[in-house]
Amino acid sequence: MGKATPRRRTPTNGSSAPSNVSGQPQMNTVSSGAAATGSEKRGHALTKPAAGGKGIQSELPDFILLIILYLLQGVPLGLIMGSVPFLLKSKLSFGDIALFSLSSYPYSLKLLWSPIVDSIYNKSIGRRKSWIVPIQAVTGVFLIFLSRSIDIYVSPESSEPVPVTFLALTFASLVFLCATQDIAVDGWALTLLSEENKAYASTAQTIGLNSGYFLSFTVFLALNSREFCEKYLGVQEGPLVLLGQYLAFWGVMFLVCDLWLIFVKKEDPELEEPAENEMQIVYKHIFQVINLPNMRQLIFMTMVSKIGFMAHDSVSALKLLEKGFSKEDLALTVLIDFPIQIFVGYYVAKWSTGPRPLRPWLNAYYVRLGFSILGMLIVSSVPKTIGTSYFLFVILFSVLNSMVSTVMFVGVGSYYTKISDPRIGGTYMTLLNTINNLAGTWPKYFVLKFVDYFTDAHCSGGRVAERGFSCTSEVSKKECSKLGGVCALGQDGYYPVSLVCVVVGVVVLFTVVRPTVLALEKVPDAAWRVARDGDEGDESAQLMAGNKRD
Repeated sequence: MGKATPRRRTPTNGSSAPSNVSGQPQMNTVSSGAAATGSEKRGHALTKPAAGGKGIQSELPDFILLIILYLLQGVPLGLIMGSVPFLLKSKLSFGDIALFSLSSYPYSLKLLWSPIVDSIYNKSIGRRKSWIVPIQAVTGVFLIFLSRSIDIYVSPESSEPVPVTFLALTFASLVFLCATQDIAVDGWALTLLSEENKAYASTAQTIGLNSGYFLSFTVFLALNSREFCEKYLGVQEGPLVLLGQYLAFWGVMFLVCDLWLIFVKKEDPELEEPAENEMQIVYKHIFQVINLPNMRQLIFMTMVSKIGFMAHDSVSALKLLEKGFSKEDLALTVLIDFPIQIFVGYYVAKWSTGPRPLRPWLNAYYVRLGFSILGMLIVSSVPKTIGTSYFLFVILFSVLNSMVSTVMFVGVGSYYTKISDPRIGGTYMTLLNTINNLAGTWPKYFVLKFVDYFTDAHCSGGRVAERGFSCTSEVSKKECSKLGGVCALGQDGYYPVSLVCVVVGVVVLFTVVRPTVLALEKVPDAAWRVARDGDEGDESAQLMAGNKRD
């Protein structure tokens, strides 16, 4: 085994993340692994030589390979963060979905093991293929194995109880594999393309991840819908594609790609040997960055900033499903969102380059709180018969909400790029993006749990026992109907939880978010630098040290 200098790509300001109408947090599809200090000191020592000015056409096979690798990662993520919660909603309560939502956590925590992936490898296989090849094989076998039993649990016709804990652990393992592969693929993207074409790595990432996500969310939900297949495809015998079939297909695709990597694609050897303690250095720098006074302010603000609209993002789409919207109709927003995100992201990135880079993020915060209130009103006013005009209004609202979310995502990403210490840029960016991802995942579990807790629905009448039973989940509602009873809703927990979230969001806005944003915009970039060995004479290090003393 050998060690190599961890090296990571700093995101472009206009990068985007897949949208998710099910309320899952936007994935940071830009910076996922840790960067090493050694390669950053050496400049581009690990980058392929220039392609002779011929542009990306001269490296088209490698560019396509990156797209395929990112697409394969996006397929499981689109299922876990999009389709599967929609499919399970017909059989689970919000509390159960809260437990399943924990399966997305590994993607937000990959900073913890990214230096290991960047540093340890087998020289005979290649620095990146040492991780990608075994992970692709395990993921492919995993998907094929899972395909044999998954339909028993997610099919609406199945009466089998859903083992929520088992599914959460299973899909968390799948997310862990995808997150680890993402670290390796991001690192390979830096050396797979030549210096003049390296910027296309972000393009490959955006196309691949969003395409995989789109296939697993919008396309799969449409082909998995009996109504859609009958109405638009003329298929009269149920869904065209079951989840098990979809998983098996992509499991085979993972294995096919893996065989191609093993027998056809060779990885170029590293051009420079790293220091022996690179991995320890990266972890040390992560600790140093966290201990910067300004960073502690930014971390606290970020971790509480998304509470205000978490109920809307996590629950509103699921409530619309309860009230008659179809899964494939709501998934259409992803199709509409994709070009809009790219367009909005480009202009927000330009807007965020001025003297007040956090202003777009802060302005969007106000709008998003307002949309959270409007979301409650939309859910409460769903008519018994959903007409075309109301349907189009909901889709328009979802797209606008996604646009505002993109403004916040790109705006804060541009700010991260501005303040990151260029000497350890990848490590810095990965830490900041990890915090941003965690801010969108940690409240979700509690919000879904509280919605379930504060919902009061009781089944009584018919052949139901005198004491009746709670009917908060779709399964219990169907059981109540079978017994001839009536499921009477006393209180829908969605509304009090949403209201509390918005109130907390308003308080956080004026007591934490706005004051912190105004204070951080006055902080010079040099104050975000970390002191390192040999920096005693460095002007930025001296300024940072002075800030600490102050």
